[in-house]
Amino acid sequence: MPLDLIPIKRALISVYDKTNLDILGKNLQAHGVEIFSTGSTATSLRDFGIKVTAIEEYTGFPEILGGRVKTLHPKVHAALLADKNNPEHMKTIADLGIAPFDLVIINLYPFSKTVTNGGKFEECIEQIDIGGPAMLRSSAKNHSSVAVISNPNQYKFLFASLVAGGFTLDQRKTLALETFRATATYDSAIANWLGSELSDNKWFGMTFTALEELRYGENPHQSAQVLVSSNSSNKGIANAQVLHGKAMSFNNYTDGDAALRAAYDHKEPCVAIIKHANPCGIAIGNDLVNAYLKARACDPVSAFGGVVAANREVDEKMAEKVIEIFTEVIVAPDFTNTALEILSKKKDLRIVKVTDYQIPKNELRQISGGLLIQETDLVNADGDESNNWKLVAGQSASGQLMKDLEFAWKAVRAVKSNAILIAKDGASIGVGMGQVNRVDSAKLAVARGGLKENKISDCVAASDAFFPFADGLEILIDAGVRAVVQPGGSIRDEEVIAAANKAGITMYFTGVRHFSHA
Repeated sequence: MPLDLIPIKRALISVYDKTNLDILGKNLQAHGVEIFSTGSTATSLRDFGIKVTAIEEYTGFPEILGGRVKTLHPKVHAALLADKNNPEHMKTIADLGIAPFDLVIINLYPFSKTVTNGGKFEECIEQIDIGGPAMLRSSAKNHSSVAVISNPNQYKFLFASLVAGGFTLDQRKTLALETFRATATYDSAIANWLGSELSDNKWFGMTFTALEELRYGENPHQSAQVLVSSNSSNKGIANAQVLHGKAMSFNNYTDGDAALRAAYDHKEPCVAIIKHANPCGIAIGNDLVNAYLKARACDPVSAFGGVVAANREVDEKMAEKVIEIFTEVIVAPDFTNTALEILSKKKDLRIVKVTDYQIPKNELRQISGGLLIQETDLVNADGDESNNWKLVAGQSASGQLMKDLEFAWKAVRAVKSNAILIAKDGASIGVGMGQVNRVDSAKLAVARGGLKENKISDCVAASDAFFPFADGLEILIDAGVRAVVQPGGSIRDEEVIAAANKAGITMYFTGVRHFSHA
């Protein structure tokens, strides 16, 4: 039967992150714990006035190879792996003059931080910890006899356990679990990085840490939780700070993520309003309030109860307009104090702050039995810019007309396929999304934009993929669209081009498609 409460008499400390190391050392010393330590950790503890035995003094073997070998020694690992419940183990180490450790405190070299900061290959290799993970795993395996601390945020738990006379078996099991999760995260980050360096994509690993349980998923009968990536530096909706309002729901997260991405596709001040993962309005403007009003005007009925995202700090002018209609969520990189006061008047409005938002490099999608992974579809990247478009019909666009084509092409990426987006003056005015054929998407965009009843001069349209026949384009032409941007690539491109020329409209081929099915 494993021992339950084990008092802490001997501790081994080797930490890169020296947060609260002084408090740690003084607490251990105050409880009569004998401390063994390595390198800079031992030096820091001594500077704090803590009595320490250096590992090389304990093992009788010097630190070598620039610190690569210092704890990889039988006297260290035998003291970590000896099972106190096994008489043979205890006799063996006693005969060798080895006493077991009761506590191990280790955190690892900052490998992921080095990669994120642009470290060279050799620098990243040197930040692969060897002794640390080995000692952590040894201690976690032998949790029946050893308590292991792998993160400074566990120190308060340790201090309470010192007062209580040690860690219980259940507590040691929990610490072991957290340790194995930490080493798994560490190793997956290394494997992903080295695979990327070698252009080897045959393996991909990620770990996630639960942030909170959600009330339910997409529907009330589905349980759900939100997790944050443990080995990614990307900032996004999962890292959001809810400044006001009810807790975020599953659908709030998915719509908020879609809204952020739609807004950050644009460099200008931009606002996107999302409902059920599709935009009911996207617009750019001289400022956010102008962009918001244009986005809301696209489909004010659907904007009711929508999720709003902005790519700039929200000020009081925009806040005053947002509270005019019911809004589920507003997400932005920041809010002025006055804007927060105004928005907070709406009790149920979730005010969400996402700082340092980055568009993820890859997109992951679960399928039965596996996972799909792809590079994120970035608009205006890798030859997608307007100066690489091919004019196939009509006169070349310039001025506001070209600006609207560029805006429409960026904005249509956020629309579920099949997608048609009609725009004017830097704003969507009609969106056709998620239809099973492009004709229906064109009809929907025209109808939602009110073009069927009232033709709007100088509006433009973007299609996320080619027109397989001229019929979809002709619907847009009949509604008054003056210029169109689309990928091209249909076997009937000439038929579509002929329809554009007959109508006297401008049409560009991008050579790039922006399908979005998720």
